[in-house]
Amino acid sequence: QVQLVESGGGLVQAGGSLRLSCAASGRALSRYAMGWFRQAPGKEREAVASIDWSGGSTSYAESVKGRFTISRDNAKNMVYLQMNSLKPEDTAVYYCALGPAFGAIPTMTATQYYYWGQGTQVTVSS
Repeated sequence: QVQLVESGGGLVQAGGSLRLSCAASGRALSRYAMGWFRQAPGKEREAVASIDWSGGSTSYAESVKGRFTISRDNAKNMVYLQMNSLKPEDTAVYYCALGPAFGAIPTMTATQYYYWGQGTQVTVSS
């Protein structure tokens, strides 16, 4: 059984930075796309960023381009989301998820992700 555990969330002022981590167990991540998603209160879950199995291809939501960076360390079975220049509208619960094996372009479609973590809260104050 795959387990994904997010960490690194917290309270930060607007303009600040946070680095989220996602630790996986039960399966090697090296063959799979990974994604970060978020859900704010009263809103639908949205894709934030995704990365292909090799780390060579990434995709980002328009709202975070230039501010967030997704990366992975397959040797450590970890995925990261570096978030800079945070805005109050980035406030949400952030989830990491395991997606399809291989593939050239990492998907941003939530329904294509098989396993999900429990999430970590990110709160950005103005």
